[in-house]
Amino acid sequence: MTCVLVTCSGVSNTGKLTTQAALALMQRRPGHYVRVDAKQSAATLEAELSYADKIIVIDGCTECCAMKKMPKSPVGPPVHIIATDLGIEKNGMAEVQFHEIGILADAVKDAENHP
Repeated sequence: MTCVLVTCSGVSNTGKLTTQAALALMQRRPGHYVRVDAKQSAATLEAELSYADKIIVIDGCTECCAMKKMPKSPVGPPVHIIATDLGIEKNGMAEVQFHEIGILADAVKDAENHP
């Protein structure tokens, strides 16, 4: 099963967190997770999603930049996770904290296991 993680990858701490959490998951389970940056063109994004068994969109904040870029999914509606909804504070250009990576990665794993 391939789980595609679409990250907003913004410049704020929560945007950077989406990328770092996805990379941490990819290291834990090589080949299971694939990260796709939502900043790509719509056509490229759609092509990247075509082989997914499950899609999880990870946004850093309620602006939902990644979710707004999502084309119609070939595997149904994606799961959507927002870091600030998990109690992580958006704090401009602050550094991502290690425990925040754990919180977001755990939320992704939980979402993957529950439809």
